Amino acid sequence: MTASARERRSEIVLLAHTSGLASVEELSRRFEVTASTIRRDLARLTSEGKIARTYGGAMAINAQIPEPTFRQRHQEAAEAKRAIARYARTLVHDGETVLLDAGSTVAALAHELREDISLTVATTSLAVLEELAEADGVHVECLGGTLRHPSQGFVGPLTEAALERMTYDRVFLGADGVTADGAICEADLQQTRLKELMCRRAREVVVLADASKLGRAPFHAWARLPAGWILVTDPGAAQESLRPFLDAGVDVRLAEWTGRASDEVA
Repeated sequence: MTASARERRSEIVLLAHTSGLASVEELSRRFEVTASTIRRDLARLTSEGKIARTYGGAMAINAQIPEPTFRQRHQEAAEAKRAIARYARTLVHDGETVLLDAGSTVAALAHELREDISLTVATTSLAVLEELAEADGVHVECLGGTLRHPSQGFVGPLTEAALERMTYDRVFLGADGVTADGAICEADLQQTRLKELMCRRAREVVVLADASKLGRAPFHAWARLPAGWILVTDPGAAQESLRPFLDAGVDVRLAEWTGRASDEVA
């Protein structure tokens, strides 16, 4: 093994510990080697017990990032989330049946749906229920189940059984992180399983993620996204963060601070 390979692998371990997770794309660009080389590095480091593999990258073993509470999430990137929610509102049309995930950005969308629209909303989110409790034009279906206190959302077999009873024009998903290879990162495996089931029940899948979530994967649980999914993010997203999504053919939409829908990113 060459010295440069040793140095590269040592730095990969360091990055995994200091940054929480390093993706294959990020490492490939950083070290100016192919993705295949990085995958071989990750396989070796995993076999040596130095890192834990995740979908699309690597995380440090024992690197446990605390899951924020819903209140903490609500306070983070508030302006960006409001802009994303206003754009997402333009994707919803009268008479539709939509599915709203748990999460602070999705709850911001629910806030935008309270007036001047007639639709059916099914949700796993307590925050969404609260936003729509007095929205006379919105028929609300609660997909009950087991409440996860950090996310203020329902999960588990009862939620999944209720979900199977309906189909949806579109689903709006939140995320702790989202990667260009079509995967959402969450703190809990029940959450990721539920998101995958949500995607199967909807005609269109829309992920609402502010710039801080792009390419980020702070936890070990993953959900796969179907082909053709849409990413709605805020104009604070750096071009280098957007580029992997664009290169992967993801339909990326940028919200504007003014609330007006922007053109698709080319």
